[in-house]
Amino acid sequence: MDGSPLAPTAAIPHRRSDRPIALEALAATLREAGGLAHKADLAPLLQRLDLPAGPVRVGDDCAAIPDRDGWLLFAIEGFLGGFVSALPWFAGWCGIMVNASDIAAMGGRPLAVVDALWSRDLDAAGPLLDGMRAACTAYGIPLVGGHGNTRHDGEQLAVAILGRSRALLTSFDAAPGELLLAAIDLRGAYHEPYPYWDAASRGASGDRLRRDLDLLPQLAEAGLCRAAKDISMAGLVGTALMLAECSGVGLEIEPDRVPRPDGVPLERWLTSFPSYGFLLTARPDDAAAIATLFHDRDIACAAIGRCVAGSAVTLVDGDARALFQDHARTVLMGCGA
Repeated sequence: MDGSPLAPTAAIPHRRSDRPIALEALAATLREAGGLAHKADLAPLLQRLDLPAGPVRVGDDCAAIPDRDGWLLFAIEGFLGGFVSALPWFAGWCGIMVNASDIAAMGGRPLAVVDALWSRDLDAAGPLLDGMRAACTAYGIPLVGGHGNTRHDGEQLAVAILGRSRALLTSFDAAPGELLLAAIDLRGAYHEPYPYWDAASRGASGDRLRRDLDLLPQLAEAGLCRAAKDISMAGLVGTALMLAECSGVGLEIEPDRVPRPDGVPLERWLTSFPSYGFLLTARPDDAAAIATLFHDRDIACAAIGRCVAGSAVTLVDGDARALFQDHARTVLMGCGA
């Protein structure tokens, strides 16, 4: 595609304002975010593992294992001790929620979870267990086993999930010429002072949460998109870089088009972790239909950029441009196509 502005449609709104953005400063702020640094830790770990090439690609939200007429999806999330200590109930909730998002980002539906929990005693484990139980009920995902220890010197948590997909979404299938869309639930609030935007655990019904996640496998099964990724602690632009690296494409992102809650500064929003947030790529002719499906469930969705040939992830504001990162020159995860 050429460098012309994104064409607006009835379902894909114009940018939020005409004010200029200090792109170089914004790019520098996003590169320095702690969540992105944690993703960069993956490259040396994977190099040390020296995993053999095979049918299951490494670097996606889940391992996708071919199974009859679809794929088994297998993922795990572990949580930093500081987060678990500061927000134990929400950490337990997140153990289920973020895994369910990983399954959805691959076009799948969850089957079951298991956990590994360490704590000082049963009382200290209580909020973590309560949060997990509440999320399992809300998302309709059974917890079927795991590991527990109440004689540790602190609290730690990891949760693994199994799901299944009939039509796969991946981080490896974005293609030049496609639009980049962001779908984010803005009906939430921060767990201050942390970057966690929670639109799930504070009053949302289980039915709403389950139906909202089911939009992703519906899109996959309808053939409306092939590539997606849930927005992680790397933030929106950091997650976009992960998607670009896996797919071997470049991205041009217009930050002011990103759906954002009123009153939240752009810099903070782009380094936030939303409880429901996905990046998708799609053919331009399909973008409006995708956005309408999200809008019908009161989820904000907009085209925020485009996939291009090359390896540079670039921020764009009118005629201004700033390089965020070139994944061919500076490897992030080391999982490139």
